[in-house]
Amino acid sequence: MADPLPSNHAYGAQSDAFAAGSHLHRRSVGKERNLSLSAKHLGENGGHNSADDLLEAMGYQAQLLRSRSTLHVAFMSFVLAAIPYGLATTLYYPLAGGGPVNIIWGWFAVSLIVLCVAASLGEITSVYPTSGGVYYQTFMLAAPSYRLIVSWICGWAFVVGNITITLAVNFGTTLFFAACINVFESEPGVGIFAAETWQVYLIFFAITLLCNAVSALGNRWLPWLDTFAIYWTFAGLICIVVCVLAIAKNGRHDAAYVFGEFDPSYSGWPAGWSFCVGLLHAAYATSSTGMIISMCEEVQQPATQVPKAMVVTIVLNTIAGLVFLIPLVFVLPNQADLAALVSAQPTPVIIKSAIGSAGGSIALLVPLLVLALFCGIGCTTASSRCTWAFARDGAIPGSKWWKQVNEKLDVPLNAMMMIMVVELALGLIYFGSSAAFNAFSGVGVICLTMSYACPILVNLITGRKQVAEGNFYLGKLGWFCNVVSICWSALALPLFCMPTAIPVVPEYMNYASVVFFAFFVVATAWYFVWGKKNYQGPPMHDEDTVLAARRASSVVSHQETMRY
Repeated sequence: MADPLPSNHAYGAQSDAFAAGSHLHRRSVGKERNLSLSAKHLGENGGHNSADDLLEAMGYQAQLLRSRSTLHVAFMSFVLAAIPYGLATTLYYPLAGGGPVNIIWGWFAVSLIVLCVAASLGEITSVYPTSGGVYYQTFMLAAPSYRLIVSWICGWAFVVGNITITLAVNFGTTLFFAACINVFESEPGVGIFAAETWQVYLIFFAITLLCNAVSALGNRWLPWLDTFAIYWTFAGLICIVVCVLAIAKNGRHDAAYVFGEFDPSYSGWPAGWSFCVGLLHAAYATSSTGMIISMCEEVQQPATQVPKAMVVTIVLNTIAGLVFLIPLVFVLPNQADLAALVSAQPTPVIIKSAIGSAGGSIALLVPLLVLALFCGIGCTTASSRCTWAFARDGAIPGSKWWKQVNEKLDVPLNAMMMIMVVELALGLIYFGSSAAFNAFSGVGVICLTMSYACPILVNLITGRKQVAEGNFYLGKLGWFCNVVSICWSALALPLFCMPTAIPVVPEYMNYASVVFFAFFVVATAWYFVWGKKNYQGPPMHDEDTVLAARRASSVVSHQETMRY
């Protein structure tokens, strides 16, 4: 264990997290032994591993059990994106934006861009592997003159993004579930489920409670649940692809249509802008890229495992997404009918059109619904960790409650319950606007994109000097990835505030712009009203001590890689 930091080092408001004392450390080690973790989970002394030494050098005491391997992190990252479910619930956007070209090439293009984002964040995470994620990284990379305000805004964007994207996932699952039920019809074109506003909200309420219950009470089994989700996903994906292409009751389009048809007339936007607005489909599915960073303090060797997992997951998601989308486009029904769907959930309609029976369709949709629940659980877990990390640095009012870790469950339960209440309250917006899901998904993507851009931009401004010591340093390629990431962020922020189609009516307005602007104003104002006096940022540390701990962690990580 590294020696405690000298007493003359400055700490932020959360310094008590570091000073919580050796009883937390002993609790963590004891729990590891009680759970009979294998030697590869522990340091050579049978206690905590080198990642805990690095965490302590950065000013934090280990409070969560490091039980996730590289594969577990990759699997959770895959579940957070939830391909193909993540693509199924937002397929309406590219259908209205342009059709097949928007669906296939939009997904491929955004995946390549987000690969650059993942690589850029991976570089930084290899240097600063904490649950504070992009917020902590921004603070440490930024110059002292502006680090407080920029990390404050980044942190709030990250927390709000995590909460709203989790809300969007659970709400999207609700709408998707209603659309799946309605593959059964009382008469042609009329589903058996009316999906009244109160019914939709109650289903959303139940799904949110379920995801929180599983995340809180089943934390120790979540890595195995993520592993199961991988096999479940690919089994379901194979079934959908084979059945849809083999049966294709209404025939198949040719390759020219699948890869070359572009009709933006259903959005009302000019062709180029219509294509860009349709990219929300792909951006939503990949928005979880940096959320996995919040799990760093539960990973055995986060400086190497988390960056690798982020990059590998994007590649895997890209392939899985194409395997899912291309067959659907081959059997795509009339684009105008899909763009006019009141439910804005075309995937069940596409599958039913191809299969020809309600029973067969629902059987193929069940894997997507189950994956949706896995995704909700994963997002709930990640959002609770990022909120907890932000609270322990004193950035959230009432942080003394939200930074607490439930020792029995090994989760930040208070933060998780607070997030759940916020999500359920925001869900009430649906009673006033049927376009609430558009706002939730839009704000989630915008806030997460902004939070990812902050450390990447600061890293560029400072000449990328600090990432050179990391285990995932990309050299000149890193410059390219950083620039692409910033350009994408500059496009995405205004783009996803736009309505899907024009002319705009109040009930279909994209209120993401309003919510995002309100967040930005409130977060900035709250900093000057409250944060400037109470928020001091993460603990400041001695760079030499951290560098020594980082190098020791790199050696151990390399040894573990060679051994296993």
